[in-house]
Amino acid sequence: MDSLEKQLICPICLEMFTKPVVILPCQHNLCRKCANDIFQSSNPYLPIRGGSATSGGRFRCPSCRHEVVLDRHGVYGLQRNLLVENIIDMYKHEYISRPPPETKVDQPMCEVHEDEKINIYCLTCAVPTCSMCKVFGIHKDCEVAPITSIYQTQKTELSDGIAMMVGNNDRLQGIISQLEETCKSIEENGRRQKSKVCEKFDHLYTLLEERKREMTLKVNAEQEEKLNYIQGLTTKYGDHLKSMTNIMETGIQTLEEPEMALFVQNAKPLLQKISEALNTSHLERVERGYESMDHYSVNFNREGRALRNIDFTRDDEEEEELDEEEVGVDAVEQAGQSASGEAGSLTQMNEPLPPLLPPHPLKRPTTLS
Repeated sequence: MDSLEKQLICPICLEMFTKPVVILPCQHNLCRKCANDIFQSSNPYLPIRGGSATSGGRFRCPSCRHEVVLDRHGVYGLQRNLLVENIIDMYKHEYISRPPPETKVDQPMCEVHEDEKINIYCLTCAVPTCSMCKVFGIHKDCEVAPITSIYQTQKTELSDGIAMMVGNNDRLQGIISQLEETCKSIEENGRRQKSKVCEKFDHLYTLLEERKREMTLKVNAEQEEKLNYIQGLTTKYGDHLKSMTNIMETGIQTLEEPEMALFVQNAKPLLQKISEALNTSHLERVERGYESMDHYSVNFNREGRALRNIDFTRDDEEEEELDEEEVGVDAVEQAGQSASGEAGSLTQMNEPLPPLLPPHPLKRPTTLS
């Protein structure tokens, strides 16, 4: 029956399913409260009424990572699994009401007093010890407490820490998914903006080809910079998620330790690791609109009109005759003044183009709190 009990454990709260039990599209089950907690952690910006999600959204199944899409009813729109609820009722009535069989476990002995069992906890030194060490040994001046109370306290803390890590893992997975979508948006926006730049420059003369190359390189440079940054963030979040998963698995194994003293010995460093892992202040988060590349939009209407107006000067409008070379230089110079604006006039056709003005500064990332 132990295998049956394992099938009735919620993967979020690590306790037996609490009714009502909802069934996800992937056929995995969750307590409705746990499903609501995952939904809120995955959709922190959606409005929540009465402590429950009542609007559409999505989250990932903690068992298989399948994406669950909710309708406007939220988690209340998920179907109840009455079969699992009935099995839980039968199991509780048949087995949990019976007294558990007594199991004998080997209790660790004191290293100093080999005949004494470890039965107290030294609060001063933060180690489990025996009664003889308190009366005659190195802990006689220390403050102690029954090991049972310390056992219950640390077991509760460890259970709460694991539950928090489960929810936080789903939140990190959601952020990684958003970062992956951001990468796709940056690539698509970059391609679209490069295409627009190329289409605009295709209608100009060879004189503007160098400027087209420089602007395309600008778009490529920012696209590569953003992609490298987002991919780096994805790697950081993935590494942090993997580390938290390893700690969570170690915590679950520690919870199964039946001996209180061994549990207390292992629980303290594990709780410290959990506390450090839950701190995500060192992870950055991309600001809204970071993937936008719209600041590279171009408009050459004014330059196009200036180029279309280039023409030879008529003799009746000139008081002095200009040879063919001077007329050509004047026309090109006028077109250059109209097209480059603040960049200055073009006095010769082979004069280098002015440098491109840099776009507005990139949005700085913020630290994930």
